[in-house]
Amino acid sequence: MQETEFNLRRQDFTEVRHVLAKAEGLNVTTFRHATGIEALQIENRRGRIVILPFMGQMIWSVEFDGVDLTMGSRFAMPRPAGSIVETYGCFAFHSGMLRNGCPSPEDNHALHGEMACASMDKAGFVIGHDERGAFIRVTGEIEYVMGFGANYLARPSVKLHAEDTLFDIVMDIENLSSAPMDLMYMCHVNFAYAKGARIVQPVAYTPDQVRVRTAVPGHVTPNPDYLSLLDTLAKKPSAMEVLDEPQRYDPEQVFYINGLPQDGDGKTHLMMQRNEGDGFGISYPLAAFPKTVRWILVNGDSQVAAFALPSTCEPEGYLAEKAKNNVQILSPGERKIFPVRLGYLDRAAAKQFGARIGTL
Repeated sequence: MQETEFNLRRQDFTEVRHVLAKAEGLNVTTFRHATGIEALQIENRRGRIVILPFMGQMIWSVEFDGVDLTMGSRFAMPRPAGSIVETYGCFAFHSGMLRNGCPSPEDNHALHGEMACASMDKAGFVIGHDERGAFIRVTGEIEYVMGFGANYLARPSVKLHAEDTLFDIVMDIENLSSAPMDLMYMCHVNFAYAKGARIVQPVAYTPDQVRVRTAVPGHVTPNPDYLSLLDTLAKKPSAMEVLDEPQRYDPEQVFYINGLPQDGDGKTHLMMQRNEGDGFGISYPLAAFPKTVRWILVNGDSQVAAFALPSTCEPEGYLAEKAKNNVQILSPGERKIFPVRLGYLDRAAAKQFGARIGTL
């Protein structure tokens, strides 16, 4: 495998777009949003991914074959933020690493933890060639260190090949401390809501395998209709297999998908197939991600169908997850890697992907 590495500096980003590199149908472009946030666009012949290399390596937007994969939101561009709710309009972010999910009144952590908007220590990209052909891999690094607290090194990356509309998100974390470390991580992928789309999964829509969240988080204001719908979905989760009633998802609905099978490589696969026959797909190893969460929200401000959020835990906050024994422990010097492959499927690819799900 051949690789050439490039380091990025904040001064490499200006309001004027600048092409940094081109290779075998792949382009790397830098620019700075009017809000001051640096952005790196990587593109191939089929589409483009916009990444915020110094802001938690958040993926701001994704588009392939003219189809926008990114949630709808009020945020026209990323904004300076200390927590994800201050700039909630992205395609994907790293939720964790010490804490994850919606904090209860008794919790003391921010929504979805410290990593989402973290200011990265280093950023760069690699141009290379492997068994899939030419690729660009965006790299980053941040050391989290707290006096009398945790110390870890996180190395996220995003990899796109020249001919693909699927790409790879990886989180690589290592405990640098001499003490064990709590670990809660979710690859929080916010796919666009597509009315009439069908969620294709390798388990049945039964109450034990698709469990609706009945705990109401602090950021949701329930009403009688919402609480009644929770009861309905708890008994009949198949009501959300097809996304044909957007009003069901205001306020949001969250589901936990249980008992997912895996293929010979230890991976599970899920898809949201649009009316047009194409779709969005995601694959990940269950050994790394024992939990799968589904989050759907549709209103005048946000439109998102996060049909599969790979996670080490459920998103009910640290204390609740600790009580459920869902908080992992990273030993001193221990390292874990969390790989996810995801993206766009044209009609032919969606048909093949659906067949793969059917064989699990």
